[in-house]
Amino acid sequence: MTVDLRTYGHEDLSEIRQTLIDVHAEAYADQMHDPFHQRFPWFVDHWGGNSGFACIIAWDGNEAAGFAYGAPSAPGREWWREHVSNEPEDPSTFSLSELMVRRPWRKTGVSDQLHRALLGSRDEALAVLLVDTAHPRVQSLYESWQYQKVGERQPFPDSPTYAVMLRRIAVADSKVSSSGG
Repeated sequence: MTVDLRTYGHEDLSEIRQTLIDVHAEAYADQMHDPFHQRFPWFVDHWGGNSGFACIIAWDGNEAAGFAYGAPSAPGREWWREHVSNEPEDPSTFSLSELMVRRPWRKTGVSDQLHRALLGSRDEALAVLLVDTAHPRVQSLYESWQYQKVGERQPFPDSPTYAVMLRRIAVADSKVSSSGG
């Protein structure tokens, strides 16, 4: 499916804030009674308030099909840190906070496009994200994108338990062979 991927940053939050909230409200319509999901606008403001905030919105005409956003992790506060015994040589990490696609665009490749576009412009060595452990198919999707589960955490008392998933951003797509020429 062809969508128009547009990039936004911290300075664009006031322009895109309501779009993010509306997509979330539709994606989680059956769970909006839950106080954790009702706090989504706070999460948008929290992440969007980070000067390194990066967001990609997939547009199909005038409709937002989905989005992905995150920000660089504060050094020493990365979500993976408590689960990994040997610190990577370069621990710089981009925290992918949200990747959401509205129902009509699911299973069309839009989530992969959003993911690739968001991480494709990053300078950090690692990407980390959290996946609700009650959604093993979503975890499998991220595993197909080279993420590995390194642990579990519950970041808020009323949040689900999440799988902490980590991957290198520059994942080699093919083996490099040396040749004598």
